[in-house]
Amino acid sequence: MPFEKITEQPSRYHHLEKMTIGEILINTNIEDKTVPIAIEKAIPAIEKLIEVISDKMLMGGRLFYIGAGTSGRLGILDASECPPTYGVPYGLVIGIIAGGEKAITNAVEYAEDDKQQGWKDLVNYNVSEKDVVVGIAASGTTPYVIGALEECRKRKIVTGSISCNPQSPVSAAADFPIEVIVGPEFVTGSTRMKSGTAQKLVLNMISTTVMIQLGRVEDNKMVNMQLTNEKLVDRGTKMLMERINETDYTTAKDLLLKYGSVKKAADSFNK
Repeated sequence: MPFEKITEQPSRYHHLEKMTIGEILINTNIEDKTVPIAIEKAIPAIEKLIEVISDKMLMGGRLFYIGAGTSGRLGILDASECPPTYGVPYGLVIGIIAGGEKAITNAVEYAEDDKQQGWKDLVNYNVSEKDVVVGIAASGTTPYVIGALEECRKRKIVTGSISCNPQSPVSAAADFPIEVIVGPEFVTGSTRMKSGTAQKLVLNMISTTVMIQLGRVEDNKMVNMQLTNEKLVDRGTKMLMERINETDYTTAKDLLLKYGSVKKAADSFNK
């Protein structure tokens, strides 16, 4: 099947400027509802990638996300939330974006078109065969991402990809490609919409499942989360009270603050 750039096809909707605010919201919502269905079809591919990521990370490897624009920002977002949510070290999950830190908040012209720079950016982190590199590109054609994956493959580094077009070049460059075909965007070519939503949901699935496999969740609780604000301290205190029967709020909070996590506090109490 030849490569087809569905993400750039014309919107199914016309004269958006003539729609009422309500009509824009309703039609956007109609399109958004199709995203989980598209992801459901990709679950077998997502599962395969997660299995290899989990195996590599259990053996001491890291997970890298690499992308440009919206895709790169989504990878950085997912990576940055793993330490506070699951208590893992910074640097275990790493997000890299074309154009560097500036590109997180400002577009960097032509950064995504440099096919050599993606690998150079990975080298800065001493990427190796122990790691997994996941390229994120809605169109599936971003040279920065494709070049990075191709260089990884030459060096026997396991690669995955997340894209929203079938049979895309980035899929061809990945060992474990994920394709979530969400169709044309509400605003033609605006892949920060459905495509971005699809990528965010897949990234949620990847990081959450991997962290569960790494033992960072017990029952349905984030027992290793960092206590970085009062909301999280309160949440952790209530978790600890559930785990340690006959413990009042103040005692549980004191234990939590002393040991720094629900898991460590509970383990110390049960010794």
